[in-house]
Amino acid sequence: MSVGTVERQASVPPALSASDWHAEPGGGLRAFADENAVLMGRWFSRLRRERLSLATTLAQPVLWLLLFGHLFSGMTSAAVLPGVDYLTFMTAGAVVMTIYNASINSGVELLFDRETGFLERMMVAPINRLSLVVSRFAYVLLVSSAQSVLILAMAYALGVRVATGLGGIAMILAVGVLFGIGLVSVSMILAFSIKRHGEFFTLIGFMALPLIFLSSALAPTSVMPPWMRALAQLNPMTYAVDATRSLVIYGWDWTLVGAMIAALLAFDVVTLVGASLVLRRGLS
Repeated sequence: MSVGTVERQASVPPALSASDWHAEPGGGLRAFADENAVLMGRWFSRLRRERLSLATTLAQPVLWLLLFGHLFSGMTSAAVLPGVDYLTFMTAGAVVMTIYNASINSGVELLFDRETGFLERMMVAPINRLSLVVSRFAYVLLVSSAQSVLILAMAYALGVRVATGLGGIAMILAVGVLFGIGLVSVSMILAFSIKRHGEFFTLIGFMALPLIFLSSALAPTSVMPPWMRALAQLNPMTYAVDATRSLVIYGWDWTLVGAMIAALLAFDVVTLVGASLVLRRGLS
């Protein structure tokens, strides 16, 4: 996409009011849904046209599972992962890391729209401004859910069985959506706080490795040094991985899964509040 400057086509719109952020009942709600469907169509249309992006979007989760799962399979012992092979252990990590990658990069398209002036032109259109953000949320969460299903299908082909069955797969997708909501919120905060996409990519790249390695995605927290274990307990990725791994390996442990979901909900609340404050300024 070109990132050249486009002349402003209209004056700056007025500041957001409460009605800008909540669809009205009845026809207003229907119009809000239609706006989001049209804007989501824009993202899916772009994905279909960019075949290389589509191929890498589908192939990346498979690579996570194949490369990491087989690379470390011979480096783990029964004492570290009793009764579980590393490929099965890694399946949860591959699902959550894929959701992380898709969600944390979700804001860059809106950042490109800001740079080119397209977002400003959309803001003077007769639509609810919140649709510009909600449509991106929905698109990213749908794509990351599709990637998660692809990972689980590949894992099944490699011999991994989800202990909780189809109901567990549905719960895994729900956990992924909860984790993704918080990450997309963080990405939106960055997209409306950073002026250039180069800085966005630099910051996202800097964040990725610490967040992955300071979580239970690649190894159980029990084998980590105490300082890493303490940081992993503050990392929302750890809660998403542990909930998913419990559903894949151990079955329905509602105490554990419920605690992990509660932590993810708290993460979502904090990030959504932060995103709403930033977006009120960015869309005004």
